[in-house]
Amino acid sequence: MTEGSAGTKADIGVTGLAVMGRNLARNLARHGYAVALHNRSPERTRSLVKEHGHEGTFIAGESMPDFVASLERPRAVIIMVKAGPPTDAVIDELVPLLDDGDIVVDCGNAHFVDTRRREAALREQGLHFVGCGVSGGEEGALNGPSIMPGGSKESYAKLGPIFESIAAQVDGTPCCTHVGPDGAGHFVKMVHNGIEYADMQLIAEAYDLLRSGLGETPGEIGKIFRTWNEGDLDSYLIQITADVLSHTDAATGKPFVDVVLDQAEQKGTGRWTVQSALDLGVPITGIAEATFARSLSGHAGQRQAARESFGTDLTPVHYDDRDAFVEDVRRALYASKVVAYAQGFDQIGAGSAEYDWNINRGAMATIWRGGCIIRARFLDRIRTAYDEDPALPSLMVAPYFAAAVRDGVASWRRVVAQAAAVGIPTPAFSSSLAYFDGLRKERLPAALIQGLRDYFGAHTYRRVDRDGVFHTDWSGDRQEHPA
Repeated sequence: MTEGSAGTKADIGVTGLAVMGRNLARNLARHGYAVALHNRSPERTRSLVKEHGHEGTFIAGESMPDFVASLERPRAVIIMVKAGPPTDAVIDELVPLLDDGDIVVDCGNAHFVDTRRREAALREQGLHFVGCGVSGGEEGALNGPSIMPGGSKESYAKLGPIFESIAAQVDGTPCCTHVGPDGAGHFVKMVHNGIEYADMQLIAEAYDLLRSGLGETPGEIGKIFRTWNEGDLDSYLIQITADVLSHTDAATGKPFVDVVLDQAEQKGTGRWTVQSALDLGVPITGIAEATFARSLSGHAGQRQAARESFGTDLTPVHYDDRDAFVEDVRRALYASKVVAYAQGFDQIGAGSAEYDWNINRGAMATIWRGGCIIRARFLDRIRTAYDEDPALPSLMVAPYFAAAVRDGVASWRRVVAQAAAVGIPTPAFSSSLAYFDGLRKERLPAALIQGLRDYFGAHTYRRVDRDGVFHTDWSGDRQEHPA
């Protein structure tokens, strides 16, 4: 059916019909929902109906008032436009046309701080505002994404059945759940993307170790990754890594990875994740290093100057057994991956406590098992860990993950040491290992830092042998006094 018959009302609307909005609208229609359509350029709306009208019921609106009028009450409107001012512009145009109880859903990659602001403003006007994370790219939007809606419980009562039906399904469970109030959905999606940054950086470092360290070709490394995808590392990102490394550029006949500029881009979610972690006091070192690695890759002028000053020579990795080194890299990759996910889930826990969201971390692992970019076999293990202990102090100490890290730590050390010795940068591997060692060390040098802070700024310190806060008169008699 191309258009609803006269008088037909849409179950839900989508405004913003670029690739993601277009595919999400088609997904909704394929599942039997009548979908109202709107785009700033009406031609894009007409194009969707012309090309895909046979997939379900679409009701095209040439203007925003027509679009809103075609929706069943309480209205539910999905906004799929660029984050920031474009989203605010659509909200400003849309809200005057809505009534009490209507629902506005932002499915873009908005900053959760903006979502909290918008939710509070629309709540004062009697409207529900839902910040909803959607992961899976254009394919996921069409065939089943992971969906992370925040907002009120009342809004989820209407949206939940719809979103759960169009989400990816794993073992009969939809990859969608109500995350929590106001900005919780976009916060969790932000952290998801931060973990994604770390995951990809770790994969890239593993590739570099095998390429620069062993001299393997991209095709050979693709085969290695394909083998890894059959074990504990089984995941979407490992799978597509094998595909990318195996691909040959049609124009040159060279490995595809060799004709791509080595400057990684980012859209902001990784940066937001790191900024939020600093505000919350959560050390997400792997995610931070992955974000900074992308930044470094883009500083072409500095990199050129460094190459001219210091050269580019690498010493080959020393190994007695090639297969043993490859296995060391695999184990180091897995251990580092555990750290990245542990840090991400720590941040979710801290954000939940800070903003009173009551996020179920096990449920987040459940809805990330399908549809999203970081879907992986071991998310089942994460779900189990949090189901068994919702207050788990760190994912790393859950029995399964603790055993995995213990099993990999010797390989991890060998890989990081070899990389440092020959000059292969491994910021995410190295920082993840340092985080692990920092967590388990009996005494950290932070005691000296506290002494220094007290010396130059009278910032005080606490003692290990008695309660209280103290200051030493460093410039005077060096006597200690209660602060």
